[in-house]
Amino acid sequence: MRVVIAGQGYVGLPLAVRAAEVGHQVIGYEIDQLRVERLARGDSYVEDIPADRLRPLLAAGRYRPTADPAELAGFDFAVITVPTPLRDGVPDLSYIEAAGEVLAARLSPGATVVLESTTYPGTTEELLAPLLEKGSGLAAGLDFHLGYSPERIDPGNPRWRLENTPKVVSGITAESLRVVDDFYGRLVERTVPVSSCKEAELTKLLENTFRHVNIALVNELAMFAHDLGIDIWEAIDAAATKPFGFLRFDPGPGVGGHCLPIDPSFLSWRVERALGRSFRFVELANDVNSHMPDYVVRRLTEGLNQRHRPVNGSRILLLGLAYKKNTGDARETPAARVAELLTRMGAEVRAADPHVLSGIHLPGQRGPFTGVQRVAPTPEELAAADAVVLLADHDDFDYPQITEHARYLLDCRRRLAGAAVEVL
Repeated sequence: MRVVIAGQGYVGLPLAVRAAEVGHQVIGYEIDQLRVERLARGDSYVEDIPADRLRPLLAAGRYRPTADPAELAGFDFAVITVPTPLRDGVPDLSYIEAAGEVLAARLSPGATVVLESTTYPGTTEELLAPLLEKGSGLAAGLDFHLGYSPERIDPGNPRWRLENTPKVVSGITAESLRVVDDFYGRLVERTVPVSSCKEAELTKLLENTFRHVNIALVNELAMFAHDLGIDIWEAIDAAATKPFGFLRFDPGPGVGGHCLPIDPSFLSWRVERALGRSFRFVELANDVNSHMPDYVVRRLTEGLNQRHRPVNGSRILLLGLAYKKNTGDARETPAARVAELLTRMGAEVRAADPHVLSGIHLPGQRGPFTGVQRVAPTPEELAAADAVVLLADHDDFDYPQITEHARYLLDCRRRLAGAAVEVL
């Protein structure tokens, strides 16, 4: 089939590559011309898709990136994998609308459109379907198929990839579900059909709200345990030995990416708008997790004070700008808030991250790390810092070197040990 994947980011590019690998002719539609140029050279900016996986598909003509909507004409199957940010607490679905309008103008009878972008329950049927119908003159469920399949991409996870992660699928009619299920059934090992798009949309929000609430629980426990003189990490290790009724979550400097800082708020917004009630668990989790970077700075301030150093004028080295280890994903990263607070307090902030690249993962001239000097974590940099803060524990950091040369370390990931190390 001629397949269009709208959006070539952490979700869209792996999906496009996989679809091309199983034999489809894939058009990767991306409005960012710089990304298109990189992909056309076989230069991937997504860690899960190495160049040696992308380039053979380009050479064989099975995958073609483009920013030209005209090249999408005649598609058989299209998947929308565009961002869905929050703007002042309100879901911004403008990227979905823009992609839908582009596809609607090229939608033909018998074709299929699937939405993968995270959103509130009802989006596929109440927003996307009318938009596609208006732009094409065709009827959803009669003239073309429509469905929803929530993405489950976990960047940097070597065990669970697109191919072996079960894929939830849905359709607005039984025939739409059959077509959507057949498409994904050729890409992944197992599909999980559900009865309607709303159940599929809620599935994604349930998964991420579950994680968000449990991370907030251990984050708040970590703060209380520290003040009580209790080792929260040892307690978590002990609790994790229970073979039933407990699932391990670890504290950290805050949550990032799209899934946790953003997705649960879609559900909270929908509940408030549709039912007039607040989703208290989500609101509490948002409050705890969004203030973890502030807590990191408070702990760092206390640690420096104990060493007779004010934050103002101190040289502080941040290790890891991504929101999670072994990726360049800096979306909603807590490191941005930590850097902002320390800079405001007069610290000289430097940062090291081999995965997060300016202009690629941090586009634009101004951004969350404006004024932060990017450096390599050399012995000289480590020794010159008044404090080193480990925010993302990438495997390619030299941890023995870090502990050998740093004078004071605040470890937010429990990766280090030594006399100079203080664990979150």
